[in-house]
Amino acid sequence: MPSRDPLSDDAIADALDDLPGWTHEDDRLKKTYEFSDFREAISFVVRLSFYAEEMMHHPELENVYNTVSIALTTHDADGQVTEMDVELASQIEALA
Repeated sequence: MPSRDPLSDDAIADALDDLPGWTHEDDRLKKTYEFSDFREAISFVVRLSFYAEEMMHHPELENVYNTVSIALTTHDADGQVTEMDVELASQIEALA
């Protein structure tokens, strides 16, 4: 299982090299996805929920019609980015 220890800014920057479109803002990894319609956006949320639940690591999600915005942070690490966030971002990216 990925570590819940906070990552350094350099480690986060290195991880973002492999996560196109993801950013590090406000101690969160963030990305917004755009889909063709609401049904496709919600389907994406449902699919990613299986990975999140398996990891016991749940993202902050916002859905508006055909967009899904995701923010990842580890609450057990005082709301900082950890390997768990990077791992879940990688899984989400593979779904998209």
